[in-house]
Amino acid sequence: MSVRRLTRRNLLLGSAALAPLLAGRAHAFGEKNRFIPAVAKHGGRWDARLSGLRRIAWELQRRTSVEVVPDARPFALSSPDLFEYPFLYFGGDGAFPPLNEAEVSNLRRYLTYGGFMLADANDGSDGDGFDASFRREMARVLPQNPLAEVPSGHVVFKSFFLLDAAPGRLLNKPQMMAASLGKRAAVLYSQNDVAGAWSRNESGDYEFDVSPGGEPQRELAVRLGINVCMYALCLDYKDDAVHLQLILNKRR
Repeated sequence: MSVRRLTRRNLLLGSAALAPLLAGRAHAFGEKNRFIPAVAKHGGRWDARLSGLRRIAWELQRRTSVEVVPDARPFALSSPDLFEYPFLYFGGDGAFPPLNEAEVSNLRRYLTYGGFMLADANDGSDGDGFDASFRREMARVLPQNPLAEVPSGHVVFKSFFLLDAAPGRLLNKPQMMAASLGKRAAVLYSQNDVAGAWSRNESGDYEFDVSPGGEPQRELAVRLGINVCMYALCLDYKDDAVHLQLILNKRR
């Protein structure tokens, strides 16, 4: 008898079978096993880093064996279509208004059923702007699971590359924050505008300078993005010593 590996896709597929809880909809995944970033729409500037998401999908395909669709697909947070995507990006440049109750409820359900969300302060804010709005909404979505600093030994720092920090376009905070459900980090949050380091314009040039570390910091931000994508797809399976040699080989 074959055994299906536990992934976030499989968890969400299982949750989609709970039709009454998902507004009567049970979907198979579009594009099958290909990785496609979903993007959360909200009342603020949610679309500032779409090019960065397309770029990290391309980098994921180039550097790993994951098949991707290099796209960034926006969805309302109340949409049942979220459950087709194991990776959701919630970014913003500046403050945004409170989510409505349908959005809060659906996002809570998505995260509880195995979905993963990367939140990203595109404005690099701390205590105001996007940061204040996002923390306010997370307190509504997961009130029993507050954000806490991700320890340096967390599996997200070894899911593909070995990393010891979490830089983005900025380096305001050395580590990310996480809202965890049991052992699983359902939400990772960066105040460093990680997708800003990935973003390119239509001519292929990077859109933003990276500070303070320049291009070496940008490369680390790309590696962090790949690690986060791998974590979103594979849960904690790389927390097993069986994979240590592979991880070490990928460090180069």
